[in-house]
Amino acid sequence: MWVLGGLSPRRRALVVGVAVLVAVVVAVVAVRVVGGGGDGDAPPQDRPGPVVLVPGYGGGAGGLRVLADRLRRDGRQAFVLDLPGDGTGDLREQARALDRRVGEALRGGAPSVDVVGHSAGGVVARLWAAEHDGARKARRIVSLGSPHRGAQLAAAGTAFGAAACPAACRQLAPGSDLLRDLGGRVPGRPAWMSVWTSLDETVTPPESARLGGAVNVVVQDVCPNARTGHADLPSDPYVMGIVLRALGTAPLTEPSGCAPA
Repeated sequence: MWVLGGLSPRRRALVVGVAVLVAVVVAVVAVRVVGGGGDGDAPPQDRPGPVVLVPGYGGGAGGLRVLADRLRRDGRQAFVLDLPGDGTGDLREQARALDRRVGEALRGGAPSVDVVGHSAGGVVARLWAAEHDGARKARRIVSLGSPHRGAQLAAAGTAFGAAACPAACRQLAPGSDLLRDLGGRVPGRPAWMSVWTSLDETVTPPESARLGGAVNVVVQDVCPNARTGHADLPSDPYVMGIVLRALGTAPLTEPSGCAPA
């Protein structure tokens, strides 16, 4: 303190201010280290919350309702998202709708959510995670037959103009600005699984669903005799079995066998 006594009032205030700032920084770093290296905001993996299911292009949700019912029989809360408009508009607006639904669940006391996106719904889930703090809100995300690298069908649609290929269609074309912004990988949080069928007739090539940083699962690699098509993915008993295990509390890994839900 004798050093401070020899300083002018202005310099003394500056030194005290810097000392306080350093103390705050040290305290924050200490809290992060004790909390596990910055993972303090990561949702607990052993406490699954509600599941929000996101339909694909056009908003058809029949298959997802089957999956939602199956999740409810296991005691999970499950909600199928109502997409704005007719489900063919801007995917970022759909991501905002997802965030509103997630916010309702979290305000209701849920520790986090799990998200399942079918087809374009998986891309919406990626947008939501990237632009709406998904690492803090979501525990696990599963996409089913999602064109993470674009779909040739969407590329063909762009040739016929906006009337034939609305905003979501154009955004799902390979090389679109939106897909370039998302890139080909997901970060380490939340935990990701991407599931697709080699017999996909809508998302072509089917390998467009492959996602760096995710657990990637080809249905036929797990169930060689599966004849699952694109529309069948949410309601196929074997795919539902994969999803239910992925949304459990065990570590998220590749399925070890073929078992129906």
